[in-house]
Amino acid sequence: MSDKTKKKKISCSIGGQAVLEGVMMMGKTCMATAVRDPDGEIQVESKRLKTSPSLARASKIPFVRGIVNMVASLVRGTGTLMRSAAVYGEEDEAGRLEKWLAEKFKINLMTVVSAIAVCLGVVLAIVLFMVLPNLAVSALKELFPSLTGSAWEYVLLGVFKLAIFFIYLGLILVLKDIRRLYMYHGAEHKTITCYEKGMPLTVENVMGCSRMHARCGTSFLFIVIAVNILIISLVNWALGVATIENVVLQFLAKLGIEIVLLPVIAGISYEILKFVAKFDNKFVLIFKAPGFFIQKVFTTREPTAEMVEVAIAAFEKVLEMDADPAMEETEFVTGGILSQKLADTKKKFAEKGIDESDAEWIYSLVLDIKRSELSSERIISPAESKQIASIVEKRLTGRPLWYIIGDVDFCGCTIKVDERVLIPRPETEQLAEIAIKTVEEGDKVLDMCTGSGCLAIAIAKGCAGKNISVTAADVSDAAIMLAKENANLNSAVVHFVQTDLFDNTRGRFNVIVCNPPYIKTAEIAELDREVKDFEPRIALDGGEDGLDFYRRLAREINRYVARGGMLILEVGEDQAAEVLRLFEKRDYAIVIKDLEGKDRFLKIAF
Repeated sequence: MSDKTKKKKISCSIGGQAVLEGVMMMGKTCMATAVRDPDGEIQVESKRLKTSPSLARASKIPFVRGIVNMVASLVRGTGTLMRSAAVYGEEDEAGRLEKWLAEKFKINLMTVVSAIAVCLGVVLAIVLFMVLPNLAVSALKELFPSLTGSAWEYVLLGVFKLAIFFIYLGLILVLKDIRRLYMYHGAEHKTITCYEKGMPLTVENVMGCSRMHARCGTSFLFIVIAVNILIISLVNWALGVATIENVVLQFLAKLGIEIVLLPVIAGISYEILKFVAKFDNKFVLIFKAPGFFIQKVFTTREPTAEMVEVAIAAFEKVLEMDADPAMEETEFVTGGILSQKLADTKKKFAEKGIDESDAEWIYSLVLDIKRSELSSERIISPAESKQIASIVEKRLTGRPLWYIIGDVDFCGCTIKVDERVLIPRPETEQLAEIAIKTVEEGDKVLDMCTGSGCLAIAIAKGCAGKNISVTAADVSDAAIMLAKENANLNSAVVHFVQTDLFDNTRGRFNVIVCNPPYIKTAEIAELDREVKDFEPRIALDGGEDGLDFYRRLAREINRYVARGGMLILEVGEDQAAEVLRLFEKRDYAIVIKDLEGKDRFLKIAF
């Protein structure tokens, strides 16, 4: 690492832990867990730290804060480990217990498992570091009665505790998953150290840093054991526990003392750790050395560059959230029960003012099931969840659903849509149906303002066998390009022309179909965000009264419609009468209502 990259050391309160294929980092106001999922992508889950005022005050009191932080770390760490494991869950069917807990108590199975894991962890610690050492010493006292009450009794008790500690650390190293966990532990330490040194958080810089850190939980555990040996020995000696003649009572007394004094030991150990971590002189290094040794030999391994990337992602997320209190939390994309995940998505949409039916469309399209089947208790796989989450995230920005999906079904045709064209509405499908019924054998058909080409394509497909010709026209080159793609996609024979109204068209047409822009200019600002901000304004804005295009069409149509020809228009719900007045030179006209009973379509004969 070059001298140029070295900067002044930065005080850092961020700590962390390794999790399954990832790292958790915790700052002042939040925590973030980054995990590399089975697809090789880094997922980041972030949460705001929510602590009661009483616990917040307790966490600032010397000695007391050690107890509070130890319990909080145990609970939070176990939960985080379980959450990281959930990224890899791929069950095909929800278990009965999971369903029952969700339905009856609104409890996630992961919460229950986390609570059980914490309890089991505490029991295991008591058995390994309290019960076993005392049993071993009691057995030796039976063989060597002279040990009773001597200093050697307490020395041996400490030796057994340390031996069990190191044997445990050595045995779990056999497990491949543990070794990998320790590699992520190394990545966590390296990342924090890199930041504390004031260097940019690049993979290269982080990889060059030490994987040992003074604030490591491993060092804390060693200090706990050392303090435990000292205090327990003194208390047992002071109380004369060794003089209790009944072996069982003596054992229970020793065990009880250890359990009762555990919070005290934790509090003292925490203060020692904080004090030692503040200094780098040679004297303090003596106290740091055992922790560094344990980290180097047992609990950390050199990480890969990919692991470092994960650690950096978690660390940077914490920095961002600590700096911006308004930044929203994020969640892992995991599998889960369909009905629950759908309900969560609907809630998010409702909070953003988005139609909840969009959530149903997203799930039904990704899962390839009917909307009526969305209440099932089937399990969604992580891969399916990722697809859904990607679409949901984009939809929450306000972008229209069908632009995100990329296509929409229109009269049985697949029509590609994006910001170049309007999204076809159900009313326009009805317009297509009217046109298909109107077109006769050999007719020349013009679709004016074709946009995506959906009308022209539907007519060409719906009138196959009638020997008709279909021309689609639009003023937008971009729209024409997309319409051509749609025609090819649906194998529809349509001639496309870029033109301002009839300028570049040829001849007269028997049927002219048109869904023009008819929204009043002043009303566009009042439209839904997904319409006004994303759909092309040129396809919406009909001028001050919404009738600009109809006026132009009325002035020119007689030169382009064949004798006996028909003009079929879509209009705004209150525009039918006004539009009819514009077409004075006509044989007859009829008004057709849409599915909601509104005057929506005009058929005008010439």
